[in-house]
Amino acid sequence: MKTRNIQFKENKWHNIEDDNNDSIDVLLVFTGVNLLENKNILSFLTTQFKNAKIISCTTAGEIDQTHVEENSIICSAIHFEKTPIETVVDNLKNYNNSFELGNNLAKKLNTKNLTHIFMLSDGNLVNGDDLLTGIKSEIGANIQISGGIAGDGDRFQKTYVGLDEDYKEGNVVLMGLYGNHIHVGIGNQAGWDVFGPEKKITKSEGNFLHEIDGENALEIYKAYLGKYAKELPASALLFPISIKTKDHDFYIVRTILSIDNENKIMKFAGNVPEGSSIRFMKSNFDRLVFAASEAGVEACESMGNNTIPELAIIVSCVGRKLVLANRIEEEVEAAVECFPNTTNVIGFFSYGEISPQKEDHISYLHNQTITITTFSEHV
Repeated sequence: MKTRNIQFKENKWHNIEDDNNDSIDVLLVFTGVNLLENKNILSFLTTQFKNAKIISCTTAGEIDQTHVEENSIICSAIHFEKTPIETVVDNLKNYNNSFELGNNLAKKLNTKNLTHIFMLSDGNLVNGDDLLTGIKSEIGANIQISGGIAGDGDRFQKTYVGLDEDYKEGNVVLMGLYGNHIHVGIGNQAGWDVFGPEKKITKSEGNFLHEIDGENALEIYKAYLGKYAKELPASALLFPISIKTKDHDFYIVRTILSIDNENKIMKFAGNVPEGSSIRFMKSNFDRLVFAASEAGVEACESMGNNTIPELAIIVSCVGRKLVLANRIEEEVEAAVECFPNTTNVIGFFSYGEISPQKEDHISYLHNQTITITTFSEHV
């Protein structure tokens, strides 16, 4: 496995020309909405990497090694020596819902010797929870899936995901990796502090929350926020929730996307099923950074057999970026501190993170979480 990062900064390409460009199998492209809308960008990359599958995703910020970038293009050019790959793309507009989209995408993938799926999804139109459920309904829960939900800075207006020069709102791309030469490590951590007693969700519909313990959820949430309630919905990024459903015994973080004050409804980035336990959360700068370090250690250790990561893909939530502000590079530095200098690091800030949970090794949608997927190829 060979990888290198390519950058487009200040209207100039860096590290783009190489004698091995024709051998590149996959080019991951993380960038802002405005840059991806420039059709010359993808056309240029297609001419530079004639044999590569180009997978693009818009972001709320790009990660290049330990640096956090804005208004840049960060690419990872990847050559697999012994690992077959397969890529598929489809769009939500072709189906009735996100579950159907996920189910049909999974049907397009060959599952024989499938080792891992890396997934990138639209961040505004697609329900990430239902999408994952659809995929797992076809391939089962044993095949691990990692990746992220596309971003659009802090605007939440439109996001793009693409395969080659086909990028659209509503797109989802899956990349399947096959065989026993590829080794994958996974780490994910949140690092938010919980406060207040555990409560029950008593009325909800998909990702819309109506009642907690039989009372209006929005009113309870505002009471817990105190003075910060006046700053909603912006302040919601500082106060996510965690839920524990009836199906598992661990908490997953959920972000509030919007608030309907007239109807007193809260909309979340992932589903909030009735009967789930719920805890309110608040930010803690040092705990967020420490959690990133823990995620990196998890990713390294889960590879096993002292395998050294050759590529690490970080997907971290835009909420963490907004909270940590000028300390955000501390999170990235902490995440990679256990990696050797030879590990190539790329990533982006997202509207949601896809990663297996260490308790049951099944993949879920996470919010306000940092996830790390590490790859190494044994030949």
